[in-house]
Order: sequence, then structure tokens, then C-alpha cells
Amino acid sequence: MGSGDGGQGERSEPRDRMPAGASASSRRVRLDLPRMPRRSLLPDYDPEAFGRFSENIARFLGTGRFLVWMTLTIVAWVVWNIAAPEDLRFDEYPFIFLTLVLSLQASYAAPLILLAQNRQDDRDRVNLEQDRKQNERSIADTEYLTREIAALRMGLGEVATRDWIRSELEDLVRELEERRAVFPARPADHRDEGDR
Repeated sequence: MGSGDGGQGERSEPRDRMPAGASASSRRVRLDLPRMPRRSLLPDYDPEAFGRFSENIARFLGTGRFLVWMTLTIVAWVVWNIAAPEDLRFDEYPFIFLTLVLSLQASYAAPLILLAQNRQDDRDRVNLEQDRKQNERSIADTEYLTREIAALRMGLGEVATRDWIRSELEDLVRELEERRAVFPARPADHRDEGDR
């Protein structure tokens, strides 16, 4: 495996061309091939399903039913470990095991509640953005309608209304009556043959 002898070991594996001074870790990634899946030591899980599960737990932890059951459990625990025969007691007076169980419950409940709150914040943010866009569209529509109504009013200012036409017709009738009084009508048998 020499550095330039072109031995048999290097020919069996195709090499990409690398510029001088480039290391093997900076090899060019081929974009026309899908990446090989990476192995992970962490278990795979569906974030959406886990989020729904955490929301359900957080909703249950915030109910009175949970508080009642937790209170009954703690009271039963304490009463059992005080009143039961010594052979059947599993947690003596300082109740260290009870403290451990409550700490464990709290250490899991707090992150689940925070995860549920984060998901709710994300939903609220999306709803707020949609409401903002809807308000912008409503404002734009309102402004457009306002401009259209103003244009219609300006156009109607130049259109003859019924009252204006009525007053003009009354003026014409009055003017015709005045002319009739000044120029009386000629008799029907009078012919204006001399005028021709």
C-alpha cells in the first residue's frame, strides 16, 4: 500500500478525486445517491405520538381526580406503614421510600408537563399567525369595499335623482304655462294661408 505505486489493494476500491491537501474526512458527498442510514444507540420513537401521550398525562396530572387518588395513596401508604404489623411494613417512619417514589413521579411529571406546554405554545403560535393573516385579509377587503363605496357615492353625485327630475319637470310645466298665458292658443279653424 504505497503512496503512489498503484498497488493491487488500492485498485479494488474506487477512489474519488480529491484535491491536493484534502483529507479523507473531507471527501465529496455524492448528491445523486441516498445517504446510508446512520446507526443510533437511541431507540426510535414517533415524536407526535409521544407528544400526544405527554399531553394526556399532563391533562390527567392537572385534574382533581389525580389529586384525590394521590392523596388516598399517600394516606394509605402512611397508615399501612404505621399501623400494620412490623413484618408487613415496607417503609418505616421517615418514609424514605415514599419520598423516593414522589420524587420520581415529580421528576417525570415536570418534563411531561413542559413538553405538553411547548406543544400548546406551538399550536397557539400557528393559530395566532393564521388569525393575523385573516385579519390582514379582512382589513384589505374592508379598505377595498370602502374605496368602492366612495367611488359609487361620487358617481351617484353626478346622477340625476328622482327628486331632481321631478323639480325640473315642475319648472318646465310652469314655464309652459307662462308661455301659454303670453301666447294664447289660436283657434282651430284659423288657417295661416297668408303666411305661405
